[in-house]
Amino acid sequence: MKEIEITTSALLYNDISELSLDDKMLMHKAIEARKTAYAPYSKFSVGAALLLENNQVVLGNNQENAAYPSGMCAERVAIWKAGSDFPGVKIKKLAISASSSISRVDKPIGPCGACRQTLSEYEINQKEPMSVLFMGEFGEVVKTISLLSLLPFSFDSSYL
Repeated sequence: MKEIEITTSALLYNDISELSLDDKMLMHKAIEARKTAYAPYSKFSVGAALLLENNQVVLGNNQENAAYPSGMCAERVAIWKAGSDFPGVKIKKLAISASSSISRVDKPIGPCGACRQTLSEYEINQKEPMSVLFMGEFGEVVKTISLLSLLPFSFDSSYL
């Protein structure tokens, strides 16, 4: 037996004002997308904004349903819209912002496991990393250089 250690690194910004102009713009787009989320059950709204290599920005937000499993996360709404509207165009960055109408969200909220898996397929297929920025409604922002840094031991089509 051999023990291995898996590590990742990220940048932590105190707030959105510390981001580069490009990252700040993309995060503001995610915040705007968050404001039109359909979250009547959880009261937890998420917005996502993707920057594509052709400089298009694709937005998504969470869409809930009374039959909970039928809803969809903001990140998957955005990535599938990008794949549908801009097939083959690489994704450079993803920004995510989350808020709640019943509690203060002041910690960075990263993508859920299902979204990490879905996003990883796009990153693997494009053979280039996509950076990921995420925050709550207020406060710190986390930035990673690659989605795969959030998903060690990822599953991909090479296993099939």
